[in-house]
Amino acid sequence: MPIPANQERTTLRGSVALLLALPALLFALITWQVVADGPLVRLDERLSRLLVNPDRCSELLADLGNVQVAVPVLAVALGYVALRNRRAGVDRWWLPVAAGALLMALVPALVVPLKELTDRPGTPVVPPGTGYYPSGHTATAVVAYGCATLLLLPWLRTTLARRTLITLCVALVLGASYGLVRRGYHWPLDVVGSWCLCSVLLTSLWLAVRAVTPPGRSQPPGP
Repeated sequence: MPIPANQERTTLRGSVALLLALPALLFALITWQVVADGPLVRLDERLSRLLVNPDRCSELLADLGNVQVAVPVLAVALGYVALRNRRAGVDRWWLPVAAGALLMALVPALVVPLKELTDRPGTPVVPPGTGYYPSGHTATAVVAYGCATLLLLPWLRTTLARRTLITLCVALVLGASYGLVRRGYHWPLDVVGSWCLCSVLLTSLWLAVRAVTPPGRSQPPGP
């Protein structure tokens, strides 16, 4: 029995609200704990001591969050999507591309002030200093690879291709996150905080992509 359109729209709105609210609340909770040096921070520090083991592999994985690595991947995806949208005659073909580029530009605009506000010191592995929360490298990886994935999904013809792209995106983000923690560049909460912040950003991009998906193309799934 088909689901009524009104019920489907209501379900979609509820899912979107959940995708926006839960990461935002979790990010607020983690940020509060970091600023207040709460019990979650002490647990985080103990977990870090168990996980840190600097090696070449972890350093290479952490590099996946470098601007020099992640942003060119997004740039290629943006160029491809812009070309396909324009050739297909999509109205406002430039909007998803502009939204993706804007989202990437928002990363330092959001992360840098948060680093100054929280003023969290780094792990014992890195030189003395502050400004490690949230992780900028994690945010760069999540937004760059996540944006590329969301923008490319509507143009993939098969379920296998979509699943492969999503799996690759998740692997890149988790690889960078693991490398940052394993190498000792960041505390685990620095990484989790960036996940939460960027989940809100990617959900917003997903809404923009759905609004201008070319006719006849499948809608991209939620982040």
